[in-house]
Amino acid sequence: MLKIKYINHILEELDVIKDMLGRNVFAVDTSRSPYALLKPVSITSVKITEGFWKMRIDAVFQNTLMSIYRKLEETDRINRFRWAARGLPIQSDKTVFPFDDTDVYKWIEACAYKLAQAPDENLEKLISQIISEIGSAQEPDGYLFTELHGKHDLRWKNLAFNHEMYTAGHLIQAAIAWYRATGDSSLLNISTKFADLITETFKPDGLRGACGHPNIEMALVELYRETGKRDYLDCAIYLVEERGRSLIRSDGERGFITVYNIFGGAEYLVDHQPFKELKEIAGHAVRALYLNCGVTDIYAEIGDKELLLTLHRLWEDMTQYKMYITGGVGSRYITESFGEPYELPNMRAYSETCAAIANFMWNWRMLGVTCDAKFTDIMERTIYNGILSGISLNGTRFFYMNPLASRGQYTRQEWFLCACCPPNIARLLTSLPGYIYSVSNEGIWMHFYTSNTSSIKFNNIDVKITVKTDFPWNEKAEILVDPSQEEKFTVFLYIPSWCDNPVVRVNKERVKATPKTYLPINRVWRSNTLIEVAFPMKVKFNIANPLLEENFGKVALSRGPLIYCFEEVDNPKVNLWNILITDEKDVKLSYLNDLSSIVGLQVNGIELIEGLRDYLYLPINELKVRSKKIKLKAIPYFAWANRGMGSMRVWIPSTKRFTILESRLRSKKEARMKVRKTKR
Repeated sequence: MLKIKYINHILEELDVIKDMLGRNVFAVDTSRSPYALLKPVSITSVKITEGFWKMRIDAVFQNTLMSIYRKLEETDRINRFRWAARGLPIQSDKTVFPFDDTDVYKWIEACAYKLAQAPDENLEKLISQIISEIGSAQEPDGYLFTELHGKHDLRWKNLAFNHEMYTAGHLIQAAIAWYRATGDSSLLNISTKFADLITETFKPDGLRGACGHPNIEMALVELYRETGKRDYLDCAIYLVEERGRSLIRSDGERGFITVYNIFGGAEYLVDHQPFKELKEIAGHAVRALYLNCGVTDIYAEIGDKELLLTLHRLWEDMTQYKMYITGGVGSRYITESFGEPYELPNMRAYSETCAAIANFMWNWRMLGVTCDAKFTDIMERTIYNGILSGISLNGTRFFYMNPLASRGQYTRQEWFLCACCPPNIARLLTSLPGYIYSVSNEGIWMHFYTSNTSSIKFNNIDVKITVKTDFPWNEKAEILVDPSQEEKFTVFLYIPSWCDNPVVRVNKERVKATPKTYLPINRVWRSNTLIEVAFPMKVKFNIANPLLEENFGKVALSRGPLIYCFEEVDNPKVNLWNILITDEKDVKLSYLNDLSSIVGLQVNGIELIEGLRDYLYLPINELKVRSKKIKLKAIPYFAWANRGMGSMRVWIPSTKRFTILESRLRSKKEARMKVRKTKR
């Protein structure tokens, strides 16, 4: 009897898995978007099998999701819905922000992506119960914002800081993910009721303004994609067009008006110019990038070329002047905002984890409407560095800010009073299988290299792809393409920008490949066609533009897509603030067993040991210092602060760079002098 019950249980589990695998689960569904050139591949079609990203995602599945749930309960985030359902005010000082509901929504979204890949009956029951409690807190007209539950006279009065629509956006995104992953429409019904209220409220003959924190725009576009209801797309367009008119303000409350002005007013909220007139990226980094995500989604649906031109203009400004080498953005601490060109401090970098995630999200959308590898380049840089640094190796501790230097006082935390980052990074990493491939009319696009098995539909045939690689530690990957029948199409391989001499072979025959492009391999594909790639991972010593004054004469190490840093724990007898790199040729690889066999680097340097503490200022001819030769060890930036507190630096002074810069400046000066003499 027990055996029969056990067999029945197994059969039920298999039915669940079969049902899950039959679903199309996308974070962004452009499959029917007329101006999107790339279409998504379902998360359920891609299984990451081993290696780097398997370890990272397993940590989220096994540790992060339930760790976040416990914090949501401990800090009364979920209680907000329970109190609202009973008509009670918020009764806790552990949840203080009006938008704290969003932490619950982002966690549900992350869990939905997990369930799409790995069914978990207990987790699904838990979330179903929470969804029921969320629904109980919804007001009859659809309004769902626990901060102002039952306070009708306060609705939409503080568009700058209350974030009602931002919160609704995360509810909508969670609801769509949950419905796509499980087929349960209960949360989707709750979210559409709130979305209907928003579309009925904010329209040309209705309420003017937009949300102080964008997010609702991309959520409404995705809801339009899921339901086909045009009102949602029209409302998203309206909310973008309302920006730049200084309509996003706080009515009445002096305290909020003061904060509005201190933070920079309309520019902080990206409300200082109409979107199509923006010349540079400015304001709060997450707000600005979430807005760009929404606008790119709108472009994918309506094809407004002015919007796309503006997006390109903003992207160029960000990547040329305002982005850290890690892909992080947002240099100002107080306002979490973009600064002036080249204003990229290291120790005081804000570089919020959510901003790096938003950067990834925007570049994914830009890739989808352009097929331009420059966007993949930023995605790769950001996911391996500026995003992954935001979560510990075991998945239970987080960074809110991601500085590029620390004197040892900064460390990871389990949670934050403003806890937007932990569930945000969880929802991105659990959805990562959906970012590896895309399809177009021409063929299949491969964006990231990680071991996986995938089954992709193209031209009504099944194409199985198997990838084996130890990327990013090892430069090689084997890609087996196995269509269900012979078919001519193109496989587009991303060729990374950091690789100077890529090698690609198809069935042992070499194909020419160019960095920072997609290599189109057009052929008749037959069963088990083998593609072999090798992207030599030369250690590079990167310099910054001299106008970025803080990094003048310094270098940052990279290998493959990874940026490296120097951490006190690996250099225990060295003052990291007194070191210089002296030799850029003799670099050795090292394997760090205490960091899950991560590949580290060893370089030659010197430490200044005397003559630095005796003065603040000094004539240069009186400078006397003593130094000693040392071996310096570096680890990938994403892995720092996993072994206790200590100093860390990414940018290190280089004796060679000072010499090169000096000689080049001198040669330019001499060249100018020769030109002047010739003219005379």
